Amino acid sequence: MARSGSRGLDALSYRELQELSLLYRQVAADLSSVREDPMSRRLAEYLNQLLGRAHNIVYMGRRASPGGILEFYRNGFPRIFRATFNYTLAAFAIFLAGALVGFLACLADPAFQRFLLPGHMMDSIDRHEMWTHSILTVKPLASAGIMTNNLSVSFVTFAVGVTGGLGTLYMLGVNGLLMGVISAACWQAGMSLKLWEFVAPHGVLELPAIFIAGGASLLIARALLFPGFMPRRDALVFYGGKAVRLVLGIIPVLVVAGIIEGFFSLTPMPAVAKFLLALGAGGLLLMYLTRGGSQP
Repeated sequence: MARSGSRGLDALSYRELQELSLLYRQVAADLSSVREDPMSRRLAEYLNQLLGRAHNIVYMGRRASPGGILEFYRNGFPRIFRATFNYTLAAFAIFLAGALVGFLACLADPAFQRFLLPGHMMDSIDRHEMWTHSILTVKPLASAGIMTNNLSVSFVTFAVGVTGGLGTLYMLGVNGLLMGVISAACWQAGMSLKLWEFVAPHGVLELPAIFIAGGASLLIARALLFPGFMPRRDALVFYGGKAVRLVLGIIPVLVVAGIIEGFFSLTPMPAVAKFLLALGAGGLLLMYLTRGGSQP
């Protein structure tokens, strides 16, 4: 225990790893039995501490290294994305439902959009102008601010999974609702092309990243609400580990999305060029997520 605690699992031989696994399960079973006996409280405390030390050793994995980080982004993240894809798909469905509600509500009552969108945005739409023109003169600053905002939204979306999914539903649903309202407002003003030529280049990266963060949040909610045969604490370790890896995996995606939004989406590039950029960026992301980490 002391040797593996200081140097990690690499310090143990294959036979010692097998023995550690067996002892870990035996101690867990003994602790479960001892807890039923009120007279064995001290023994239960000792076994609980011993099991906690073993748990940290078993689940701490290998120490981080530059090569390990590269391996994670090259193979680990795409694999965990595919293994948890249903959660990402569920997050997308929540966002899409919110977007449809917002779009249809605006079609039914055009005044609805004025309750949700800021006044300066509505003034720009009334003039048939995009509300992003004021950012063009400060591209580097805008790009940094966009990255920070995207990361914040994604991390908050992930973190609210501790509410048992209620916060996740709210974050994804409200963001979808706003997207639907903006889409309807621009469509009614004849500005759909202007909107989508702005959104497409960075949106093909930013929106999937937010859906993945939402899927990670749903994993946390799953561990809290439906731990299955595992104790809730073990379920949080199991599903939470997957969720954290998903969130770490989208950081480079959001950084690239911020750069594209700050330096390309906001510029007066031809619409065709922006859509081609979106096609290329989205295609690369799709290829990475579906083929990355696959066995040759």
